[in-house]
Amino acid sequence: MKWKKYTITTHIDAVDILSYELDSRGIEGIEIEDHMGLSDEDKEKMFVDIPPEPVEKDDIAKVSFYLEVSDDGDTPAGTSSQIVDTDGVSDLSALSADRIISIIKEILDDISTYTEIGEGTIEVSETEDIDWINNWKQYAKPFRASRRIAICPTWIEEVPKEILGPYETGDTTSDPSRSVKLIYIDPGVAFGTGSHETTKLCIQALDNHINGGERVLDIGTGSGILSITSLLLGAGRATAIDIDELAVKAARENFDVNEIPTSLYDLTAGNVLADEKLRDSLTGYDIVVANILPDVIVPLTEYVPSFIKKGGIYITSGILAEREQEVTSALEQAGFSDITVTPMGEWVGIVSFYK
Repeated sequence: MKWKKYTITTHIDAVDILSYELDSRGIEGIEIEDHMGLSDEDKEKMFVDIPPEPVEKDDIAKVSFYLEVSDDGDTPAGTSSQIVDTDGVSDLSALSADRIISIIKEILDDISTYTEIGEGTIEVSETEDIDWINNWKQYAKPFRASRRIAICPTWIEEVPKEILGPYETGDTTSDPSRSVKLIYIDPGVAFGTGSHETTKLCIQALDNHINGGERVLDIGTGSGILSITSLLLGAGRATAIDIDELAVKAARENFDVNEIPTSLYDLTAGNVLADEKLRDSLTGYDIVVANILPDVIVPLTEYVPSFIKKGGIYITSGILAEREQEVTSALEQAGFSDITVTPMGEWVGIVSFYK
C-alpha cells in the first residue's frame, strides 16, 4: 500500500479557510507547517525537557494531507468513481490525483479573491505504507532508570530479566524493600517516558531520598512518572500538578495502568506561578520535584520554601549544564543548602535541602 502526500504552499492568512475547504471535502488529518513561532500562551505551556529552537518568522505556510492510493498508483484505494454532492463539491478522498490537484487550484483561485494565498503551489509526492500510529513503538524499550525503578512500555508483555537484575556490576542487594519496581508508561502520550536524561536524574534522586511515608509535590508532572515513581518507592502521598490539561489526562491514565489507588494522590491542572490560591494550598511536603526548565525553575524556587518542610528536599532537573549556576544561585537565595549537582549528558539534576 502506498500514500500520496499533497503539499500546498500558501500564505499564513489562507491556512484556516484552506483547511476548512479541504475538511469539507472529506480530507482528514491536515498537517500545517509555518514559521509563526509561539504565542505567549503557548510559551507558558512549554514546560518541556528541550525547548524548540527559535525560527525566523515569515508568512509562508505549508498545508499537507495524505491519501491512500490503489495499485494503479492513482485513484484512491476502495473507490472507483468520483463522488460529487448536490452543490458540486467533490469528496477529494475519492478522486484521482489529477482531479484533486485541479480542485485544489479552484479552491485557491476562489479564496484568492478575498485573502492572500502566497505561492499557491501544489506538490505531490509518494511514500511507502507506514503505520504512523504505531511504527514508533519499535524504538520504545524497557530500561532500568535507577536502582529500584525500571520503566516498561505498556504493550510489552515480558520484561527482559537483565532489566530487573542487579542495577550495576557488583550490586548484591538482597533487601526486599530495595526490590525493583516496574512502572508501565505509554510513551504515546508524549509527556515524559522516563528515558530522557532529565527524568532519569529525577528518578535516581527520588530513589536515593525516599525511605517511606513522604509527602511529595510533583510540579510539571507530565505523564505522572515522577509521582508514580515516588509512590512505588514508598511515599505516603503525591500531589501532581501540570499546566496542561492533556498532560493531566495522560497522567491519570498512567496512574490507572500502574494500579495506583486514587487515595494516594491528587492530580491537578493549574499554573503554580500564576495562581496564588493554588500556591497557598501547597504546604507541608517532604519532597518537591520539578523537572521543567530553568525559566520556570528559577521563579518557582522563590515559592518552594512555603511548600516544603524544614529539612525537606528539593529535586530539580530540565537544566542544561550551561545554566547550572543560574539555578544554584536561585536556590541559595531562597534558603536552600547542601546543594548537589549531578551531570548526565548535556543536562544536570540538582538536589538541595531547605534548612
